[in-house]
Amino acid sequence: MPLLLFFLLLSLLHHPLLSSSYSFDVSYYIDCGGSTNITDSFNTTWLADRYYTGGSVALVSEPLHFIHPQEKTLRYFPLSSGKKNCYTVPLPNGRYYFRTFTVYDNYDGKSHSPSFEASVEGTWVNSWRSPWQEPLARDGAYSDLFAYVTDGHADLCFYSIATDPPVIGSLQINQIDPQSYDAASIGQDYILVNYGRLTSGSQQWGPGFTNDTDLFGRSWQSDSEFQSTSSSPLKKISAIKPITGADTAPNYFPAKLYETAVTTSGGGNEVVDYALPVDAKLDYLLVFHFAEIDTSVTKAGQRMFDVVVNGKNVNRIDIFKEVGSFAAYTWQYTVKNLSYTMLTVKLVSAIGSPLICGLENYALVPADLSTVPDQVVAMRALKESLRVPDRMGWNGDPCAPTSWDAWEGVTCHPSKDEKALVISQIDLGSQGLKGIISDQISLLSNLVSLNLSTNSLGGTLPSGLGQKSLIRLDLSHNQFTGSIPDTLASSNLQLVILNDNLLEGRVPEELFSIGVHGGAIDLSGNKGLCGGPTLPECPLFWENGSLSTKGKIAIGLSCLVVFCVLLLVIYMFCIRRGRNDYDFGLPQDLLSLAAKRNKYQRQKSLMLLEMESQHAKGMPSPFTPY
Repeated sequence: MPLLLFFLLLSLLHHPLLSSSYSFDVSYYIDCGGSTNITDSFNTTWLADRYYTGGSVALVSEPLHFIHPQEKTLRYFPLSSGKKNCYTVPLPNGRYYFRTFTVYDNYDGKSHSPSFEASVEGTWVNSWRSPWQEPLARDGAYSDLFAYVTDGHADLCFYSIATDPPVIGSLQINQIDPQSYDAASIGQDYILVNYGRLTSGSQQWGPGFTNDTDLFGRSWQSDSEFQSTSSSPLKKISAIKPITGADTAPNYFPAKLYETAVTTSGGGNEVVDYALPVDAKLDYLLVFHFAEIDTSVTKAGQRMFDVVVNGKNVNRIDIFKEVGSFAAYTWQYTVKNLSYTMLTVKLVSAIGSPLICGLENYALVPADLSTVPDQVVAMRALKESLRVPDRMGWNGDPCAPTSWDAWEGVTCHPSKDEKALVISQIDLGSQGLKGIISDQISLLSNLVSLNLSTNSLGGTLPSGLGQKSLIRLDLSHNQFTGSIPDTLASSNLQLVILNDNLLEGRVPEELFSIGVHGGAIDLSGNKGLCGGPTLPECPLFWENGSLSTKGKIAIGLSCLVVFCVLLLVIYMFCIRRGRNDYDFGLPQDLLSLAAKRNKYQRQKSLMLLEMESQHAKGMPSPFTPY
């Protein structure tokens, strides 16, 4: 039997009416394959399809066969979208109720229901194997589970078996109380997969079936088809008073669950017997729901019965003793390592008739190992930078579930403490890649081998390629430019194949030691490389497309010399000017002026002497007026 979380034929999801005390209000209702938002008959708004990684949309072959609009469309994932595809929904961390509707209805006209598997948060939870039973293939089925989200988004992924395309009709996600279903004991290391959520004494009800409220969004299926033929004659009873103790934290079981019950009709050797289909080699959590709604029982000891699971008497129940009358009482039991495909539950009378209001059965699926978060970040960055094609199915967790193949071209293994998965090898040779290598590759601290040969990759080689774990590196036959980072020389590489690129500049000397110590190195076909035994010598002052260290030193020294000479000139000029400031010799212009003045004075003196001589002889002076 495939691992179905909840099998329903004609059903729908309904957004729960939240009580004032219920604070977990994050929810998504996605109409897979739908192009517009729609509102169903229960006033639930379903969002147009979103958060998917690939695939195509289709319509069921008989839309009128389905009552609800979100059941008429679907998304399928052909091999052109890769073997692994996902819905990745952004969510705050917490615990969530996941519910899906899966239908085939010969949408593709091939009359071949597909084989595929499903996972939630990197853990395998469900298998579909062709051929499906006819009612399932035509009417579809709902499945549900409880899981924790710890990384800010929920991954619901599908893995194709052979060449079959996985399908999904709708997706519902509701946030729930993280302490529900005995989380304190079970912890976050298990996903609770629903194998039957039964209500006793009533028909199927809850979101998608009736307007009755369940705050978690759970729907409850009638227990009648699971009652064993070995049961005593049964009768249904209903409460005539309100039920107390329901709709309370952390499980918020609805009061309606405890308003009806089945009990035996009397007559001795009374037994209520259930046969629950399961898968072997798993643990199962059984949750029993009781309420003493028979007014004839007024004290403890009037009704007592034993709970027998797979032939083992595990408890004696006295409802009135535990909670009194018209009050909800829940008790649970875990079946360990079940080795059968049928789980039997019997309520065997001790005193009076056994009574039950409901029963839940969950497989405790251990959460699979997941990839180290930093390495998930690195791989998603590489997916974008390398432009990895959709056909390779690089979606969801790169390594999980461990029962599936990792991303195409990727090899993983457990970490040293075996608490997570790490990336050890990437082999994407000859895949038509046309991008660059992201700097985030440095986060792949466990990467041993990287082969990106024979693509059309470009850009420079990131320094992050020098991680100590890397042993084999093949980037040949691409279009990488720039220099070889020094970090490669400090790594533990034993094989370096970089031939036929556009690399240039000086090759780090330490890189050639790989060949000396028994490894292999190939740098041929890079016309710009220099400095190695098989490469031309590098220009004295130029390497890697820029000045070399020697060139920079030479320029620095030249600048220093020029500076010193300039200082010397300035110094000499200042000294010479200082001497002129203390030289008292007259300038040439002043000397010329003084000579002219002396000449004038001499001429004036001669004229005065001549006048005095004439005056003495009685001759009139030329300066005396007539």
